Amino acid sequence: MNFQKKSYAIFGLGRYGYSVAIELINSGADVLAVDKNESAVNAASAEIPNCRCADITDAAVMEQLGIANVDVVVIAMANHLEESILAVMLCKELGVKNVIVKCATEMNRRILLKVGADKVVFPEQDSGTRLAKNLLSSGFIDMFELSGDIALVELDVRPEWCGKSLIELDLRKKYSLNIVAINQNEKVTVNIDPKEKLTEDMQLFVIAHKSKLKKLK
Repeated sequence: MNFQKKSYAIFGLGRYGYSVAIELINSGADVLAVDKNESAVNAASAEIPNCRCADITDAAVMEQLGIANVDVVVIAMANHLEESILAVMLCKELGVKNVIVKCATEMNRRILLKVGADKVVFPEQDSGTRLAKNLLSSGFIDMFELSGDIALVELDVRPEWCGKSLIELDLRKKYSLNIVAINQNEKVTVNIDPKEKLTEDMQLFVIAHKSKLKKLK
């Protein structure tokens, strides 16, 4: 897993997109913010240095913006499904590895995943600030605070863990991680076989003290 500094692009400067951009910027991330509404861009430009007014459904414009060089794109236009779909497809054509989309309904979520979105979030369930913090959390796929000290974290199986079982790895002793479920090909298993070999297409759901998660950085 690569923990180097990543670059981000935020499409849509409504309340959600703006909050994601500000949280990322305040954490020192490289952020490009884009909206087709000039007044929204002007209002945000004071706090978001790299803020552009552009049509992200135009392939030529996306190339000019340098989206192909961005690590993570957040499309925050839940009320504009067609534009979101086109933006997802263009991002994927340009080689963006991680495209996260805000959506309004479960049907929209299914459509966006079909056209290539890597993750879909519902604004009423996922605040922009929380999403930004998760993006900055050392490569974790997602993190949910269960209390002030305890978190539920979803993370990829690391390359050095592949081919080994949970018994062999003993992650509880090494990292103080309690493995509660394994996700493989969208199938979540809670009755975990500790002797099963881990593979690179698995994600682990773990519960841990936040201070212990630093060991994974």
